[in-house]
Amino acid sequence: MKAFLQSPRAAIAAALVAGALTVAAFAPLAVFPLPFLTLAGLLLIWRRAAPAQAFWAGFAFGAGLFGAGASWVYVSLHDFGMMPAPLATIGTLAYCAILALYPAGAGWCLARLVRAPASALIAFPAAWTLFEWLRGWVFTGVPWLALGYSQLDSPLAGLAPVVGVYGVSFATALCAGLLYLVATGPNRLRLAGGFALVLALVIGQLLRQIEWTSPQGAPVRVALLQGNISQDLKFQANRYATTLALYKRMIEASEGRLIVLPETAIPRFLDAVDPGYLEGIARTAAARGADVLIGVPIRDPDGRYFNSIVSLGASPSQRYDKAHLVPFGEFVPYGFHWIVKTVAIPMSDFSLGRQDPRPLSLAGQRVAPNICWEDAFGEEIIRQLPEATLLVNVSNVAWFGDSLAPAQHLQISRMRAIETGRTMLRATNTGMTAIIDPRGAVAARLPQFAEGVLEGEVQGRAGATPYVRAGNYPVVLACLALIAALVFRRARIVGRVGESR
Repeated sequence: MKAFLQSPRAAIAAALVAGALTVAAFAPLAVFPLPFLTLAGLLLIWRRAAPAQAFWAGFAFGAGLFGAGASWVYVSLHDFGMMPAPLATIGTLAYCAILALYPAGAGWCLARLVRAPASALIAFPAAWTLFEWLRGWVFTGVPWLALGYSQLDSPLAGLAPVVGVYGVSFATALCAGLLYLVATGPNRLRLAGGFALVLALVIGQLLRQIEWTSPQGAPVRVALLQGNISQDLKFQANRYATTLALYKRMIEASEGRLIVLPETAIPRFLDAVDPGYLEGIARTAAARGADVLIGVPIRDPDGRYFNSIVSLGASPSQRYDKAHLVPFGEFVPYGFHWIVKTVAIPMSDFSLGRQDPRPLSLAGQRVAPNICWEDAFGEEIIRQLPEATLLVNVSNVAWFGDSLAPAQHLQISRMRAIETGRTMLRATNTGMTAIIDPRGAVAARLPQFAEGVLEGEVQGRAGATPYVRAGNYPVVLACLALIAALVFRRARIVGRVGESR
């Protein structure tokens, strides 16, 4: 194995395979021990590589991870965005290549900073986590497939309410480093590495037993609507009346006190919807003391338009506007409008909603709504906490068809529930509509690509987890401090070598 990995091409090929295999650690397969093995293998490659070689090995790992795990980008561009296949292929490859630069940067950083095994144990999780956090922040961020999501069903998930998904990523990379030490270190360190690995898992499992939040108020009956309208039909004018009739019938048939429809369930600007239709829904809901949340685009007199949620029913009407938009799908970065002309994406230039939204007072709860991939940004979800008692996500992942994206998005929502100690309600167009309890378990779920109403009783929660109070700052600052310490240590070593000469 050592001789094999000494060949640069063989090392890059091994890193590519390891990255692709890591996808199986995420939903839907969710083989959570797998990253311990694949990242340990990546660390083995990095420890034997010069900085440039480590960069390319990290890039190969990222290419495998995102090329296999985010291949659904092609589906949205070509199958539903109607982009020509060659352009969709180039776009998908470019997207994955950009994301692969982050693990590449982590590899370069590690190779530059450390030589000793003990230093590698510190640098590896710190560099990996810091670059992963940067990926979730730079250019509005793409936090998809953050390593911590792979550990939702492992003991390490117990760390999420304390340090969030990036803290779980750090712990996962640390466990991989410890496994590397057990496999390759000197005998005196192997036992210590094995003990530390077991200890990390035990601490995580103990933290999972803690109930960070407490019940507040009486349980509330909810109904989550899944219309199952294919993306290629959703915005067709001749389908509009059928869509409205479908959701009206589903609302009338549901028994929830809080009824939630998916993102853009009404595929027309709110001011263009028949007022009688909206008044009818409001009367139906108010008559039984219920509130309905409807995903619908809204435009203002200035010509701006928003991806929004509005409420109708017993409570005063309220509104939430999406504040974290999807590049190219919901807003067009400067200089890239030409790309939009090649893709059939309705309403692809939304305006930003408020960055400091307040929870909505509905059905006796304080509801923190978020739209589509907004729930991939934990630091944004906690802006409405601890005031909010419930989390609600409305999505339309029909854009990605029968790919990995819907299952991965459900996994992301589960992490937000654990981090916040709150129930997460997910209402989606084609799946996966689900009720997720405060420990991240899926309490109930509708089958994908089926019309249905998911009903259940959920409990509002009060209180704040450590993550809600501090966000990502502790983990990011800790990683920066560790990297800075290693830089300082290396500078001192280089200085001493220079003096000895």
